[in-house]
Amino acid sequence: MLQSTLKVDSGERIDGEPPLLSGVTVSLPDDPARAKAALVCLAGGNMNRKYFDLMPADGDDSFSFARAMAASGFVVIAIDHLGLGDSTRPADGYALTPDLLTRANARATAEVLAMLRGESPPPLAGGGRGEGWKPHPNLKSIGVGHSMGAMMTVLQQAHAHQHIAVAVLGFATRGLPEYMPPDVSQMPQAEQRTRLVELVRKTFPEPYPRIRSSGNGQQIYGSANADPKGIAALKAATDCLLPVPAFQSMLPDNVGPEAAGITVPVFIGVGSRDMTGTADDIPKAFSGSRHVTLYVQPDAGHSHFLFPTRLDLFQRLAGWAEWVITGT
Repeated sequence: MLQSTLKVDSGERIDGEPPLLSGVTVSLPDDPARAKAALVCLAGGNMNRKYFDLMPADGDDSFSFARAMAASGFVVIAIDHLGLGDSTRPADGYALTPDLLTRANARATAEVLAMLRGESPPPLAGGGRGEGWKPHPNLKSIGVGHSMGAMMTVLQQAHAHQHIAVAVLGFATRGLPEYMPPDVSQMPQAEQRTRLVELVRKTFPEPYPRIRSSGNGQQIYGSANADPKGIAALKAATDCLLPVPAFQSMLPDNVGPEAAGITVPVFIGVGSRDMTGTADDIPKAFSGSRHVTLYVQPDAGHSHFLFPTRLDLFQRLAGWAEWVITGT
């Protein structure tokens, strides 16, 4: 696998601050000339883009989604949300609303795809597009998001219609209403969105809060089957929380209208011990798509890549993406 990192201008500005840049990692297959499509990946709450390339200290690469997909012939584009990882962190974390992040991620996606397609000259790193890379003018993209990142993938597709398909992992439009105050859960959706930042400030007094572990890890891992090596590798991907999009992701029917408006094929992947509620209910939210695939990963919690069955998830998702591209 060939890998490059870069920063691209998100196109977003906050008064009095430098331009907001998005950190990106591009992972290319060993034979870039045969790249099938680009998977554009967005991580979930309190995770940066390293979530898609988990590497334990002993070098076991079986936890890495990026490496598995590159081995299957896909380009993997992992983008840090603004405020996380290598992306710019503005002083006001409450300014990083889902709408702003959607625009920023769409801009980053467009910029990197333009480079890979040969439409723009900026390099991926070190003055070149990556060793052995030749422009792919017809390179298509598939959106992949985990947890809050899946919500952001849905919003990006609704906003920019960039992808030929989307894969949402560990996500349901039901949100996590059990963690919401009753008065907020019962509030009309239009009012929730209008007052979103106000409600968030009351819930999260810090603009970039850190999630403190409860000690048992059940909500994150969901099972004693999580591999200790994977859990250790996850520390490198652990970041602060972006409170505004995280709060919206917990609201009931968080992005229901946007999900219903998606017309491209949808892959839904959840763990059998996930936080998403009844798995069979999730596809109903994507009523506008004629092709919805549901995969329940056996013996897995919310962080799917930590479990032995991750290899089956990687294979299923790669096979689905191949079907999207070829129709067979």
